[in-house]
Amino acid sequence: MKTVLFILLVLWGLPSTFFRSKFRKIVYQTDDWKINVKPIFVKEIKGLIFNLYPNNKNYLKTRNSYRLYLLVYLLIFLIYYIN
Repeated sequence: MKTVLFILLVLWGLPSTFFRSKFRKIVYQTDDWKINVKPIFVKEIKGLIFNLYPNNKNYLKTRNSYRLYLLVYLLIFLIYYIN
């Protein structure tokens, strides 16, 4: 069971760079590729928790999708850790 959960964690983690990149580009309002490698977290965390751009439908949709993705990732990790 632990091996299956580990494989699931790895597979579920693969699209994380796509989601994070898309979200960071909206939060920091840039299309520059370097935003993906910069260790800037404060505004990103605020963007996940709060509503930085309430009128931006793309931001809201991306934020909610990213939240769901991270929640599922956390649940898989917790199940893996507990077993």
